[in-house]
Amino acid sequence: MPVLACNLLLVALAGPPLGPGDHERSIRMGDTVRTYLVHVPPQYDPRRPMPLVLALHGAWTDAQIHVRFCGLSGKADKAGFIAVYPNGTGIGQLLFWNSGMVRFPAGQGQPDDVAFIAKTLDDLETVLNVDRRRVYATGMSNGGMMCYRLAAELSERIAAIGVVGGTLSLDKVAPKRPVPVIHFHGTDDTFVPYNGLNGEARKFLTFKSVDDTIRAWAEADGCPKQPKVEKLPDRAHDGTSISRKTYGPGKAGSEVVLWTIQGGGHTWPGRDPVIKFLGKSTRQISANDLLWEFFEKHPLP
Repeated sequence: MPVLACNLLLVALAGPPLGPGDHERSIRMGDTVRTYLVHVPPQYDPRRPMPLVLALHGAWTDAQIHVRFCGLSGKADKAGFIAVYPNGTGIGQLLFWNSGMVRFPAGQGQPDDVAFIAKTLDDLETVLNVDRRRVYATGMSNGGMMCYRLAAELSERIAAIGVVGGTLSLDKVAPKRPVPVIHFHGTDDTFVPYNGLNGEARKFLTFKSVDDTIRAWAEADGCPKQPKVEKLPDRAHDGTSISRKTYGPGKAGSEVVLWTIQGGGHTWPGRDPVIKFLGKSTRQISANDLLWEFFEKHPLP
């Protein structure tokens, strides 16, 4: 079949173009149907390509919960980007990502979430005018871990990533191109501890400490070993304090930025925690504002 005819067929199968508002879409992956949510901001114009941000939920939640948890759709409306909330796999709202975190038993099938995200981007391009140079990924906890995997294995499509409360769960990373990273983490996070796993959890989970994660990614991006360190003034008086480490510039202008929230829990900076036992959420900074500021600096070359 000629290429043009094939493309027209794909568009026809995808359905009509999407307009501003909230949508749900599904994709078949083998014998499984996977789903994702899309928020298109009011200023979307199908004649102009628009940036896109993937927002990945944490383990044992889902896309709908994450929409409320992170509040990224509000930022999308103000800044002008498409926010996409994919669903992991599991049962009901208890979903997770195959980021490399779980030690699967030998022979057990593992969901190919990298392929799912790639197919999600393909699907979106049939119904929206997506700026391919400005596709980003952010995520919370296990979703943040999955962002690191996307940066490692889908670097030709993901321009930069932003991670909240998640660390690297792969042994080695070798992206095809340097991927800029912004990372937020609370020192009092009890779900993904700042200093990494210990004790019995190591038998079935695997992920690095924050420092090991940042060091590995700064090395992969070719950044200088010594970061610029800054401590921010206390503006909110909420029991948290903020420091920032910036590694860079690395190859192709990349950088790795770590925001450490002293006293912060397993929360999204600038947002009230949905459940109190997640710990404190700082009001000193807004993750959504800083994520978008960082993403705007780092399109694909």
